[in-house]
Amino acid sequence: MRWTIADIPDQSGRTAVITGANTGLGYETAAALAAKGAHVVLAVRNLDKGKAAADLIARRTPGADVTLQQLDLTSLASVHEAADQLHAALDRVDLLINNAGVMMTPQGTTKDGFELQFGTNHLGHFALTGRLLDLLLVNAGSRVVTVSSIGHRFGRIRFDDLQSERAYNRFSAYGQSKLANLLFTYELQRRLAGGNAVAVAAHPGGSSSELSRHLPGPLKAAFGALEQDTETGALPSLRAATDLGITGGQYVGPGGFMEMRGNPKVVSSNRRSHDAAVQRRLWTVSEELTGVTFDLPHAS
Repeated sequence: MRWTIADIPDQSGRTAVITGANTGLGYETAAALAAKGAHVVLAVRNLDKGKAAADLIARRTPGADVTLQQLDLTSLASVHEAADQLHAALDRVDLLINNAGVMMTPQGTTKDGFELQFGTNHLGHFALTGRLLDLLLVNAGSRVVTVSSIGHRFGRIRFDDLQSERAYNRFSAYGQSKLANLLFTYELQRRLAGGNAVAVAAHPGGSSSELSRHLPGPLKAAFGALEQDTETGALPSLRAATDLGITGGQYVGPGGFMEMRGNPKVVSSNRRSHDAAVQRRLWTVSEELTGVTFDLPHAS
């Protein structure tokens, strides 16, 4: 059975916070949820671009309930400020979609000195999720959706060099960050078990978004031959967020060739992503690096 935007249940009365929602996959995810009646918060670094995205959503869906929240995932101070502002504005969050990310960038660091890809893709979202956890636990049925990648398959968590200070390779650093997204999801689900929220993961396959702008030319050309448009690429995230048949700890991605394209379905992640000892160790290290802890009953 093909799953499409038409299968998204009515989202009226629900609030969705989506990172990186001003462009690409995040924008399409936001637009689809707004069209189904959700109050959508575009959590974006650039408010001008965010406003342009909100205006476009309003033109597509007159009356859409869309607001903006400034968020720079490369800054823990910004993450904390955004969380404080969201607490002041909202009494609940039903969907937190950790969508924003960077891909195979030149070597760089976040404002807190973390390797750019690991710091943005994993640590920023880890901290944001922890800070918004109480809003997610208000009512049953809330979900944390974290967007990973088929690139997790060439990732390893290098605990002896998490910030790639000894040697930097853009491919392995990206793979590490995307593997971290899955390790985080699975450990979060273990800790959420039996509560009001679940954690799921998704990946878009190959999608024609700004994310691939740092790919080397030959790889970008090969990647482009298999990629799908961003509206289709957003379907795995949307299914993970709204399909009641998707349960905590599952991973949704395209069902076609090499998971690069196709209709969204439950897919498998690699063996390393299911290493419970690594999940727990990464969690502990992430708490230490960000200073954010999760108040959960199953935290041991």
